[in-house]
Amino acid sequence: MNTIKHYLSVYRKFIETSFAEAASFRLNFVLLILMDIVFYISALATVSFIYDHVSMIGPWNKAQLMFFVSFMLAVDHLHMVILSESFWMLSTDIRTGNLDYTLLKPVHSIFIVFFRYFRASSTLNIFVTWATLIYFGLQANLTTLSWISLPFLVILAFILLAILEIMISTSMFWLTEGLGINFLRMQLQQVSRWPDYIYQRTIKKVFTIAFPILVIGSAPVRFLYDNKLYENILLLIGAIIIFYFLLLKLWDIALRRYDSASS
Repeated sequence: MNTIKHYLSVYRKFIETSFAEAASFRLNFVLLILMDIVFYISALATVSFIYDHVSMIGPWNKAQLMFFVSFMLAVDHLHMVILSESFWMLSTDIRTGNLDYTLLKPVHSIFIVFFRYFRASSTLNIFVTWATLIYFGLQANLTTLSWISLPFLVILAFILLAILEIMISTSMFWLTEGLGINFLRMQLQQVSRWPDYIYQRTIKKVFTIAFPILVIGSAPVRFLYDNKLYENILLLIGAIIIFYFLLLKLWDIALRRYDSASS
């Protein structure tokens, strides 16, 4: 319990520092909010445009696919607020040797590396993402159990996304430049933003079992549409547990590989 309190107190300081920094650059603060909103609108408009020409895509109608996209936008919102800045900073810190000072901090290295930079501007967009999610959830006729489960499933989906992206980012320790890794990470995000049924069978298996990027959205949303499909929740939780332990192992290997640029 004391450890949890310690980490929460450290994270509170991270948040306070991030808000103080963001408040110093007000135009940038506003522009980031607008950029996120434009991204949300474009993502939803793309799907809406497709349904102007067809009535169904696979097994889902317009309301169902729009809810899926809204679900992924809610997950993406958490990602933007909590994690997104840190991946870019890791690349710079490895290259310059600043990671040395980070690793000396008396907290777990994954925590200090990936939760240090909080994107304060994006917090306000939670009203946009959840209003959209609720609106299309009503159109998709979610059950009471689905509404109760929804916040928890968004968090679980975010956790799996975070684990997979951190695993990808460990490859920066073997490279002199992490820009390409970050763009690869962003491309895999794009893969997760579409339901698994649109992909060819082999690709679907690879991204469901070997590297479960498609599990992030498809598994929880399938359960939300049909509460009898508990195997989707087991798949999501199982993927989180398995890949969390794989991440810890891979992270230890990466740190041993780290050769400080400052030495």
